[in-house]
Amino acid sequence: MVKLAFALLISYAVLMPAISRAESLRIATEGAYPPFNFVKNGELEGFDVDIAKALCAKMSVECTFQAVKWEQIIDSLEGDQYDLVVASMAYTKERAARVEFSAPYYRSHSVLIGDEDYQDSSPAALAGVRIAAETGTIQADYLKQAYSKSTIVLAEDQPAAHRLLIEKKVDLLIGDAIELLSFMETPEGAAFSYVGDPISSEFLQSSAHIAAKKGNAALISRINTALKDIKLDGTYDKINDAYFPFSIY
Repeated sequence: MVKLAFALLISYAVLMPAISRAESLRIATEGAYPPFNFVKNGELEGFDVDIAKALCAKMSVECTFQAVKWEQIIDSLEGDQYDLVVASMAYTKERAARVEFSAPYYRSHSVLIGDEDYQDSSPAALAGVRIAAETGTIQADYLKQAYSKSTIVLAEDQPAAHRLLIEKKVDLLIGDAIELLSFMETPEGAAFSYVGDPISSEFLQSSAHIAAKKGNAALISRINTALKDIKLDGTYDKINDAYFPFSIY
């Protein structure tokens, strides 16, 4: 009887760490893509972070957050440094070959912004014009394909891309319409406006997804269920309304 009790105690001790890990998720975001994710007073905040917290609450798991440079975010996910990426990651076939994607949790389009001297956003009209984009994004990839006659300047992150435009080191900036709207509502961004209409390319009609390591479809299934739940119970809309004057779902 004593041996049996001892064996059960050992089994319980071995299983406990696994159970604890299963109930705790490590989440990565960029921390440099306001209003979706940014650092304020040393803490990660933003739409992505609040959505992730709501999903964790719905799944009854503890979650921790860390900021990771965008160009490292998939590599580190593959290296098991965290469990999920909640960082406004757009779906691409190349990324889908490396990660498991959730259902979309918001949708957006891409736009160019600059001063009033620019009205036409066509590649022909912008030949020789300096255009900035954040490196590693679908917008950067699109510029290389469609705006090959423009001068493409890649920035480390979105705030760095903003600074290039503010400091007149580039003429235009391409990015997510929602993120750039937030920038244009700041004192530094107020001088800029949209150039032409949103870019009508299927390549840039993006949706944002949560990513898990390839093969972890079970976790993504739980995320998808939680996404449906926070949409149905109104949590998603409350978070949306805290950041945007319109629905981005």
